[in-house]
Amino acid sequence: MSNAYLWVKAFHIVFVAAWFAGLFYLPRILVNLAMVPAGSDAERDRLLLMGRKLHRFSHILMGVALLLGGVLWLGYGVGRGPGNGWMHAKLTLVVLTIAYQVVCGRHLRRFAQGQVPHTHTWYRVFNEVTVLMFAAIVVLVVVKPF
Repeated sequence: MSNAYLWVKAFHIVFVAAWFAGLFYLPRILVNLAMVPAGSDAERDRLLLMGRKLHRFSHILMGVALLLGGVLWLGYGVGRGPGNGWMHAKLTLVVLTIAYQVVCGRHLRRFAQGQVPHTHTWYRVFNEVTVLMFAAIVVLVVVKPF
């Protein structure tokens, strides 16, 4: 293993963790938006501002994580070749995570338009999806079950 590979791998892990940190908190903002009482415009506006900023920042973190992951995969051959079914499963979960982030953005836009798409309870369950995806990705990468 080259020193450069270890640096790329370390920063990939850092940016994946940071991206998921944003995805852990963004749905929590949606929970809070769903709980804003009618007429609490200042609270709603503050939460929307926080959500939009976090969503944009999470996109940057995602981009760097994907770029570094691409370097590991294409540049260093990580997860390529026979016996790497775990990588296909992981990449499927990465695509689902990207879709999840897009869905979060759509929910933010609906709140910005004055809609309350779901109850706070629904968003609490929606919030747990990221934990399950993150745990599954970590298990696939560490255990490499297939």
